[in-house]
Amino acid sequence: SQHYFIQSNLRFIMAAVKKLNPKAEVARAAQALDLNISAAMGLQDVLRTNLGPKGTMKMLVGGAGDIKITKDGNVLLHEMQIQHPTASLIARVATAQDDITGDGTTSNVLIIGELLKQAKVYITDGLHPRVAAEGFDLAKKKALEVLDKMAANKCSRDDLINVARTSLRTKVKNQMADLLTEVVVDAVLAIQKENEPIDLHMVEIMEMEHKTEMDTKLVKGIVMDHGARHPDMPKKVTDAYILTCNVSLEYEKSEVNSGFFYKSAEEREKLVKAERAHCDDKVKQIIELKREVVGNTDKGFVVINQKGIDPNSLDALAREGIVALRRAKRRNMERIVLACGGTAVNSTDDMKPEQLGHAGLFYEHVLGDDKFSFIEECDNPQSVTVLIKGPNKHTLTQIKDAVRDGLRAVKNALEDKTVVAGAGAFEIAVYQALQEYKNEVRGKQRLGVQAFAEAMLIIPKCLAQNGGHDAQECLVKLLQEYKGVDKPVGLDLVSGEAMFPGEAGIWDNHCVKKQLLNSCTVISSNLLIVDEVMRAGMSSLKG
Repeated sequence: SQHYFIQSNLRFIMAAVKKLNPKAEVARAAQALDLNISAAMGLQDVLRTNLGPKGTMKMLVGGAGDIKITKDGNVLLHEMQIQHPTASLIARVATAQDDITGDGTTSNVLIIGELLKQAKVYITDGLHPRVAAEGFDLAKKKALEVLDKMAANKCSRDDLINVARTSLRTKVKNQMADLLTEVVVDAVLAIQKENEPIDLHMVEIMEMEHKTEMDTKLVKGIVMDHGARHPDMPKKVTDAYILTCNVSLEYEKSEVNSGFFYKSAEEREKLVKAERAHCDDKVKQIIELKREVVGNTDKGFVVINQKGIDPNSLDALAREGIVALRRAKRRNMERIVLACGGTAVNSTDDMKPEQLGHAGLFYEHVLGDDKFSFIEECDNPQSVTVLIKGPNKHTLTQIKDAVRDGLRAVKNALEDKTVVAGAGAFEIAVYQALQEYKNEVRGKQRLGVQAFAEAMLIIPKCLAQNGGHDAQECLVKLLQEYKGVDKPVGLDLVSGEAMFPGEAGIWDNHCVKKQLLNSCTVISSNLLIVDEVMRAGMSSLKG
C-alpha cells in the first residue's frame, strides 16, 4: 500500500507539472542523476587527452572555415558549441576558474566528471546523494589542509621561471614554452611595484605576422601598431625626448550649429586665419619646447598624441624634425609614461622639460600595409611589450593565449608567495591523506570521502595515459614511492617512473589548486543532489 501511495504521489507531481506546462520535459530521480553524470563524463572524455605537457591538440574549425589549433582547456570550452545544459554549466565553472586564476580549466572538468563518476558507484548501491555530498565536503576540508602543508615558500626568479614553464608546457610545445617562460617572467618583474597589486594591463601584447614563432621576444619599452603620418618625418631617432599628450592639434568645427557673416573676401581670410591660429599656437608651443631641450644637438623629439593632428600641423612638426604619432590608444598613454618617464599633458600651456620622457631609440618598422613604432632602450621601464611573431594567424592566437596564462601564473606565484609540487604529486598526497582520514569519519559519509579520494587520482592517471604509459602501473609506483618517503612524489612523463617534482622544478600555483578544490566540490555536490530536471522554459510554451 505504501508503494502504491508513493507511485500515486509521483503521478500527482508529474501531472501538476504537465498541467502547468503541457510541453515540459521532465527527468526524475535516478534518470536526472544519470543525465548529469553522463554529461560530466562526456565533457571529461573530450578534455582528458589535453592534460599536461604530453597532451594532444584539438583543431577547432569555425563556421567561416577559420582554424584554431589548441590544447588550452579554456579556449576549447569557450569555442566549443555545447548543447547539453549540465555540460554547459560545468564548462562555465571551468572557464570561471580560468578568469579567476588563469589556469586549471582542464583539471576542473576532469575532477568534476570523476567525482560524479565515483559517487555514482555508491549511489547505485543505495547511498543517498546528500550523504555523498556531505562526505565530499569533509574530504575537501581535509584536502585544503594537505594543500597548506605542502605549500613551499619560493619566490626567486628561478622559482618563477619553473612555475611559468610548468604552466606554459601544457599549452604550447616545449621549445616555445621555454622561450616564453623567460619573456613572461621578465615582463611581470619589470612591471612589479612594491606594496602595489600587479597590473597585467601594463604588459602590452602586440602581434606581428612576420618570421617564425621562435622570434617572439620581450621589448623593454612600447610597441605601437601605427606610425608617423607624414612622409618627411624621420623613421629613426636616437636619444629621444618623448612628449605624451592629449591635445587636439586639428581644426575643429564648433559643437553647435553656427554661421559667420562677412562683407568682403578680406574679412573671410581674417576669419580663417583666426581659426587656424588657435591650432597653430599649440604647435608653436611644442616646437619651442623642442628647441629649448634639444638645442643644436642630434637628440630626437617624439610627440605621441591621443587626439588628432591635422596635415598643416604635421607639416609644421615635420619641418622641425619632430616625429608625431596621432590617435594613440588611451591605454598606451598610461604605458608610455610608465616606460619612458615624464607625465602626460592635457594642455600645451606651461609645458616644462620635466614633463618629457626619454628613450634611447625610437624607430618605425613597416610590414606590408602595417606600420609599427618601437620605443626602446628606456632607462627604467615599468611597462613592457611582449612582441609575438608567427607565420600565420592561428599560431599568433595560440601563443597569445599561452602568454596570457604564463603572465597569470607568474603573477599568482608572486601574490601567493607559495607554490605547490606539480606532476600529480598533490593529488597523490591528498589520496593518501584521505585514506587515513576516512577511518576517523563515522557513518556513511566515509563513502563520500572514499569517492573523493579515488576521484583525485584522475589527474596522475590522465598524465600517465597522455605520456603513453600504463595508468594503473604508474599509480601503483607513485603510491608505493610516496609511502616510503616524506616528501611529494610526482610522475616523470618521459620514463613513467616516480620522481620528486621539487628537484625537477615542476611547481603549480597554490591559488589554482585551492580554487579547484572549492569549485569542483561545490558543483559536483550540487549536481548530485539534483533529483529533477525540467525543460520548462518559455520557449516550450510556444506553438
